[in-house]
Amino acid sequence: MAQSSSPISAVAERYASSLFELAQQANSVAKVESDLNDFEAMLKDSADLSRLINSPVFSSDEQAKAIDAIVAKAKIAGLAGNFLRVVAKNRRLFAVPGMIQAFRRIAAEHRGETAAEVTSAHALTAAQQTELKAALKSVAGKDVAITITVDPSLLGGLIVKMGSRQIDTSLKTKLNSLKLALKEVG
Repeated sequence: MAQSSSPISAVAERYASSLFELAQQANSVAKVESDLNDFEAMLKDSADLSRLINSPVFSSDEQAKAIDAIVAKAKIAGLAGNFLRVVAKNRRLFAVPGMIQAFRRIAAEHRGETAAEVTSAHALTAAQQTELKAALKSVAGKDVAITITVDPSLLGGLIVKMGSRQIDTSLKTKLNSLKLALKEVG
């Protein structure tokens, strides 16, 4: 397991490892991963939920009650639901995004995959995703689980992060490089 210098990522790693061990014992790694992905999607779509997990203003009890209601409404049950409740009670909600990423990475490693984060300017079709996975598999030498995020500000192209490597073919980066080169000439 990779050691991290950040206290937040160290907390995220510990929680994710514990959750993975429990999920593995219960034979529900895929279900937990799916539930965490659902929660992450809600987190990205809701500014209020993001504020709840990041703001120190809310007490532990307020966060726990809110997470309990959200988890119940979203039908996130079992280990993932209990995990989010425990995290809220322990005042560690701020680290949930890191915990989800760490869990995803641990699960992928266990399946013999490597994880890649892909940011694209627009949503990728199923055929494009398959082609991207094949290209990344040829580089990594094993199956690659990709997480795709859409960022229209890239204008075009992709940013792929796989382990410690990052490949940035975005139009935004190329334009910024050209702008910088033109400033140096003039």
